[in-house]
Amino acid sequence: MNWAQIEGQWNEAKGQLKSKWAKLTDDDLDNVAGKRDQLVGKLQQHYGILKDDAEKQLDEWIAKFAPVQDKPKSP
Repeated sequence: MNWAQIEGQWNEAKGQLKSKWAKLTDDDLDNVAGKRDQLVGKLQQHYGILKDDAEKQLDEWIAKFAPVQDKPKSP
């Protein structure tokens, strides 16, 4: 998954982002509106981490992110 796909599925991504980073508010995520650099800034602001750390955490999350409709269904 890449960032363009996440932008396209932003409503689904918002819920998963809040699960991962609970300090992000609905307003934060609405204002970010899929813009990666703004999300990195919000992570820095809320968690007091360096830009490189925020980007690394976000990259790791992106690697694991899978939209609900793409996950295999249980029998």
